[in-house]
Amino acid sequence: MNKINRKRTNEIVNSLESCIDLQTIDVNTYFKDLQELGNKLEYNNKFKHLVDFCDTFGNKERLKIVMILRNDDHCVCELEAILDKSQPSISHHLRILESTGLIRSFKKGKFTHYELVREKLTEYIRLFSEIFDLGFIKESYSILKK
Repeated sequence: MNKINRKRTNEIVNSLESCIDLQTIDVNTYFKDLQELGNKLEYNNKFKHLVDFCDTFGNKERLKIVMILRNDDHCVCELEAILDKSQPSISHHLRILESTGLIRSFKKGKFTHYELVREKLTEYIRLFSEIFDLGFIKESYSILKK
């Protein structure tokens, strides 16, 4: 551990000592447990998928596109008219939505149309619900409190 990390570790440990009643546990061990929780989150695949989901839906234009595509497929020029955005802007958002699997493209005549992949949306919603209702965050946190 270099000096910067050691200094930051000491700052956090000192902060923990002053804000949490740690009379019954070793603060350094507790700090390591907290760091382990952070690592579990960082390297958990479910968490990574949840981040992708949140990043995708955290953008107003992408959320609008998903709302539009839930009823019918559309081509880029239709989406341009609906959203009053340029073709490059629409295409950018479509690429992101496609990369997460929420939409797929297909040819309809000479135009590319886009449709919502309901199964993928359902999968993301189930994952979101699982993580916040029954998931690994609650389990990991309860381990630290023992």
